[in-house]
Amino acid sequence: MTGFGLTAIVGQHVQASAIASAASADRSLAQSFVESTLTADDMTVSAGSASRAADVQSALLRLVETDADILRLKVHSPNGTILYSDDPTLRGQVEGGDELDEAIATRLPTAHLETEDDATTDGPEAGGVVSAVVIEEYLPILADDGTVRAVFEIYRDGTPLVAAINQAQTSVLSVILLAALVLAVLLWSIFRAAQARLDRQTHDLLEASRRDALTGLLNHGAAVAALVDRLEGAHAMRLQSRVATVGLALIDVDNFRNLNDTHGHAAGDQALLEVSRLLRDELPAGVVLGRFGPDEFVAFTPPEPDLDLVAAIERIRDRLVDLSLQFGASERLPITISAGLSHYPANGEAATELLSQATVALVEAKSSGGNAIRTAIASEFEAKTSQAASFDTLQGLVLVVDARDRYTKRHSEDVARYALFLADQLGVDADVRRPLHVAGLLHDVGKIGIPDTILRKPAALTAEEYEVVKQHVALGDAIVRDLPDIDAVRAGIRSHHERWDGRGYLVGLAGAEIPLVGRMLAVADAFSAMTTDRPYRKALPVQEAIRRLEDAADTQLDPALVVAFVSAIRSVGPEAILRRDRDVEPLRLRPQPRVA
Repeated sequence: MTGFGLTAIVGQHVQASAIASAASADRSLAQSFVESTLTADDMTVSAGSASRAADVQSALLRLVETDADILRLKVHSPNGTILYSDDPTLRGQVEGGDELDEAIATRLPTAHLETEDDATTDGPEAGGVVSAVVIEEYLPILADDGTVRAVFEIYRDGTPLVAAINQAQTSVLSVILLAALVLAVLLWSIFRAAQARLDRQTHDLLEASRRDALTGLLNHGAAVAALVDRLEGAHAMRLQSRVATVGLALIDVDNFRNLNDTHGHAAGDQALLEVSRLLRDELPAGVVLGRFGPDEFVAFTPPEPDLDLVAAIERIRDRLVDLSLQFGASERLPITISAGLSHYPANGEAATELLSQATVALVEAKSSGGNAIRTAIASEFEAKTSQAASFDTLQGLVLVVDARDRYTKRHSEDVARYALFLADQLGVDADVRRPLHVAGLLHDVGKIGIPDTILRKPAALTAEEYEVVKQHVALGDAIVRDLPDIDAVRAGIRSHHERWDGRGYLVGLAGAEIPLVGRMLAVADAFSAMTTDRPYRKALPVQEAIRRLEDAADTQLDPALVVAFVSAIRSVGPEAILRRDRDVEPLRLRPQPRVA
């Protein structure tokens, strides 16, 4: 509509400009004709002779013949009488009209475009009517005193003007339509880009409501909703007699609260990001992963029985062995995870049932010190405790250590293995080996009474906290002191933190005053502590641990035992000493008398 409006306006302006231009040119033509041809006596019909009138008439005809666009020409007196015309028969007639009156009254030229119908007299259209477009001009000729001497009426052929107007309108309309097309394409592109951006923003907003801001994983609500959908799909498969099993795992970052409290939230965030990255990398395709809590993740499989979620989490635990974090001046800190698993339909068919069962399994995994995997079907701890009735009291204590802290249990197993390895080098007899083995497994049993915030603190202990930790020796001795035939084991438990230079605890024994079992455990304990991941730092390389053992000889450790231990390690190789498949025989203790 705008384009057609502009076209009409342009046509009007072109028409007005063309008519005004023609009128201006014709006024000059008329003025020149009057001045060169007509006299004052020629301004009336009756004035002059017939020959004079014929001369003027001839001059007027020549003027018409000279300009092919002039269709008709008349010269009016101020009262409207036709004085001269290209048609001599019109001479003496009186014509009027608004345009003529306006030109006389205003003494200004007037012109307009009009259509005239003429009857055809020849050709195939003879007898018909032809419409002609003409420009009708009224051009007043003024005397010196400003009065109107005569009015020229000129009819010009308007066809060229109409054609020019049509051409101009067509050109303008073409340009406008082209511009409109370009504008339409531009607007379409802009609106499409804007719509795409709005779609992206809408998608991002929806995703932001479903995603955890830190890890980018599904948040708690979105993860539970996805679990519900997956379980509904699995239920539909079962209705079709198809096998459908969904495995669900709750995965917790061990010692997360202590890490946050000790090193700040940035440290906790970094640990969460590292674990989430490994989860993304190692979990099988199709497993849905989300952040379930502050330090918990949830993962569940599609309804495919072949997907082994336990194996995937085990791979993640293996990868975490090589990962460490360091904050400021802290040691390299290990990251471990615990996981509780449940399965549909074995542990329930509803999301709440599976999550509840997995939570119980996770709590069980955490209660054993973390870095463990438990399933709701047959948890490792329940299996152990169900067999505990057939163990004697010392074996029960080993299970207690395992349940209390997984690191302490593994460390104790290593200490027992290293102590027996040292015993082999010294050639001690079986009477020493057996209590040495038991003392190695139970030397840290007193740590079951140390608070988690201290036992698992991911940083160096304060002096006050260290004093609390030192009490685990006395507590361990108190735990085992009433057991029969336990003196050698008690000696190892009580003295494994005594120092060769007498600056150890609990008593401050020095040199040979320290029982042999205690001195051997001290070497094994120091080596295990240095080569095992601790809550406050990563494990040291074996060569670095050996160097530190040698530095501690004659101050903390018995120098002869250090020499024997280090020489044996160098003989078998660092890799061999660390291999867990070199474990000694399992703990077998003499049956204790039972009361019927």
